[in-house]
Amino acid sequence: MSARGKRKDEEDHASEGDVPPSKTFKKDSDDTDEIVVCEISKNRRVMVRNWQGKIVVDIREFYVKDGKQMPGKKGISLSLDQWNVLRNHVEEIDKAVNENSSGD
Repeated sequence: MSARGKRKDEEDHASEGDVPPSKTFKKDSDDTDEIVVCEISKNRRVMVRNWQGKIVVDIREFYVKDGKQMPGKKGISLSLDQWNVLRNHVEEIDKAVNENSSGD
């Protein structure tokens, strides 16, 4: 993403990527069709859930309201087809990340 297109809130959360992901594999107590797979950072998590009768991989930011973590608007829900496309390109993504991070 270009510097022009980068939003301020994305810059503020850039350091959250340094937190090692934790694998939790737990059911959310409020929704039996939701499995928290991992917490990417303090306010970001990956879940697999049933949404409108379809299984989705949900990567989302959360916020705290009244002491409870709530899902925010910022995130993406991938259908199983989209998830499979992404998963099949992991090696290419890793290669591109490595090529672009060599200047650090």
